[in-house]
Amino acid sequence: MQYKKKGMATKFIFLLLPQVHILDLAGADQAIHEAIDFGADFETEYCGIAQAVVSTSGLPFGTVKHFSEVNYQAGDFLMVAGCAYSYLTSPDFLNQKDLFRWINELYEKGVSVCSICMGAFVLAESGLLNGKNCTTHFKKTKALQEKYPKIKVIENILYTEQDHIYTSAGIASGIDLTLHIIEKLKGSHFAHLVARELVVFSRRSGNDSQESEFLKFRNHIHAGIHKVQDFIFENMGKKSNLLDLAELANMSERNFTRIFKKETGITVHEYITVVRKAKATELMKNPNLSKTEIANKVGLQSEKQLARILSV
Repeated sequence: MQYKKKGMATKFIFLLLPQVHILDLAGADQAIHEAIDFGADFETEYCGIAQAVVSTSGLPFGTVKHFSEVNYQAGDFLMVAGCAYSYLTSPDFLNQKDLFRWINELYEKGVSVCSICMGAFVLAESGLLNGKNCTTHFKKTKALQEKYPKIKVIENILYTEQDHIYTSAGIASGIDLTLHIIEKLKGSHFAHLVARELVVFSRRSGNDSQESEFLKFRNHIHAGIHKVQDFIFENMGKKSNLLDLAELANMSERNFTRIFKKETGITVHEYITVVRKAKATELMKNPNLSKTEIANKVGLQSEKQLARILSV
């Protein structure tokens, strides 16, 4: 799989098929555009098999370009939104051989391919999921497995990722998947900013069991506490004074410590330790950084303090 050269924008190509589900498209699309608003070097493009696209609810989308006219590069993403099951089993869909070849061509040239909800049927029909793990809406997992026996459909999972192919279970999990992709491209804190803008404070992983330490204490809607948590993360190399943090949240020191624990479930000191450990663990993967440099970057004074934090 090839990767995009540094400095190039990552393009998210949304495939809009007839009878597309509006929220399958809108959730992922909105997450990408929120990321763009926060400065991500992303861009979007929309395509289909016909100029006019009408959703399952009858809402017309206007003119979109034919998929064959889309320019793409390695490192881009093809986002296949779900559509009506009746269309996905119709001769009109099954005869779209050029579309299926095009999807395979993108993948072979380094484009990651993602499906939302019943978009998995599109990837399956193209043959791209043969031998791969995948998922779709829980009501159609059995139908997907029976129709395409060469694939492995996983139930009770939000999304899958294998060899630059992603599949998600439904509308909300399509947002989770897009946030996961944003995190891979831009980092955990950036993905949190996007999630917060979408009012999705509890980020979910594919199997809903592993969450980033940067995000697991953000499942609340208290603006003052979020502001402090952002400040702690963005100024990790500096010593955080409790009084200054309280003023940042526009609270007294006593009230701030009480509210912080109420909203997050841990104390301010415990939270700082958690994010320092998470960041240090991430930095340890960089062979160009010494342990002393890593310690300084997370606000610690020595390798001994770093070792103590990592052992917690």
